[in-house]
Amino acid sequence: MATKSQPAQSSGRFGDRAFKCLTLLMAFSIFVLIALIGYELFVGSKPALHQFGWRFLISSDWDPGNDIYGALPFILGTLVSSLIALIIAVPISVATAVYVTELAPLWVRQPLIMFIELLAAVPSVILGFWGLSTMAPWLHDHLFPVLRATLGFLPIFHGPDYGPYCMLAAGVILAIMVIPIITSVSREILRSVPGLQREAAYALGATRWEVTRIAVLSYAKKGIFGAVVLGLGRALGETMAVTMVIGNNAQFVKSLFAPGSTLASWIANQFTEAVSDLFYSALFELGLVLLGVTVLVNIFAQLLLKTFAGPSVKPQH
Repeated sequence: MATKSQPAQSSGRFGDRAFKCLTLLMAFSIFVLIALIGYELFVGSKPALHQFGWRFLISSDWDPGNDIYGALPFILGTLVSSLIALIIAVPISVATAVYVTELAPLWVRQPLIMFIELLAAVPSVILGFWGLSTMAPWLHDHLFPVLRATLGFLPIFHGPDYGPYCMLAAGVILAIMVIPIITSVSREILRSVPGLQREAAYALGATRWEVTRIAVLSYAKKGIFGAVVLGLGRALGETMAVTMVIGNNAQFVKSLFAPGSTLASWIANQFTEAVSDLFYSALFELGLVLLGVTVLVNIFAQLLLKTFAGPSVKPQH
């Protein structure tokens, strides 16, 4: 004979199943969206894939007049500008997160957090206008001469003066854009470090710097690396701000003072210039390459993260 609790239990089980199916559907929709984007890019790039094959990735030629296209300068430009951005942004971001979490008094902490969040909210086109009118000319007049004088023996800081708009200016503007992302995520990671970690280090006689280095940063390094990867993803795909300050040159030059292009900036520049089906398809293939570079970088980051983390240690019973 059925009890009164059975209908309630049946209803509860149905609610659990419905909630599980709904959340599974939402999670699966992310994979479907990425697959649809990749499929559309693949379909649009079919003529270029058929025409150029793998040569598209290693060719440096971009000649719409003769329908010859290659992606290598833009791949290198994307990687170099993103690397410059991380070299600048990671130390600043992690140091800011440590200061806000571990050292800053409350009256400084809250305004600083607010300004970091405001910087993250600034549209990229506004940063691009600022970089075009103020930052790039200032770098050209003040920073570039110092770099030439002190590091000019290195090929990347040597070469003719092409003007203020160059690969280094693009890297700096990207660094400004990823700093609030890496800082905000790193701050949340550092806040999640258990207080017992700090207390144990202080009990052993550690200084504040030793507590921060050993008990906090060492514990949170995996999460901080994830924040850096998140910032890298933003740097790889940024378009408008980079387009305004990079110079938009179809050839890759070794000097950071030379103009260049990234995959995203070149697509934005050339999309309205496409006058043939093959030209249009080549731009779609650039988008497909950008998606592939982003996926490969994230896979590499995950493998590197597992290497840093090392093998898991099973608890002893």
